[in-house]
Amino acid sequence: MKHTMILAATLASLMAAATLVHAEESRLPAERLDDILAQASAFGFTHFGEIEVKDDNSVEIEGWLDDEWQAEVRLSLESGESLEEERKRREGDAWGMSEEDVRLAMEAAVAEGLAEFEEIEVDREGRIEVEGRDTQGRELEIRSRQGERDTGEVELN
Repeated sequence: MKHTMILAATLASLMAAATLVHAEESRLPAERLDDILAQASAFGFTHFGEIEVKDDNSVEIEGWLDDEWQAEVRLSLESGESLEEERKRREGDAWGMSEEDVRLAMEAAVAEGLAEFEEIEVDREGRIEVEGRDTQGRELEIRSRQGERDTGEVELN
């Protein structure tokens, strides 16, 4: 029984460490945003709903390729190739952030101390949230509005 408890505690510790390592890999320096947007634009994205860092070498982008096709694509940061891709035909106009909106949100987040980002997303009401870490490794969540340079709320953990 005692060995079983020790084994369970050891496994729990290893799983926690693996989760921590994975979390470390899911951020990129804020300066990499330009590379990501260039690759997304070359792929055909016109509007962004979410950009999420998956690891050091890939990002997942959800958004619109035009007014008809919505896509969720995992892009290689090294080659720009699609690693995974899902497209859906949609009715109605494309919505989400333009490249300029993404850049404004990132500028506001960097001004609040963001050094590395994990995710940028927008909802249909134009509320943008940027998640990442500052230079001390603390978690940051910065909220702003689409088309605005100012931040609405900053949460530091």
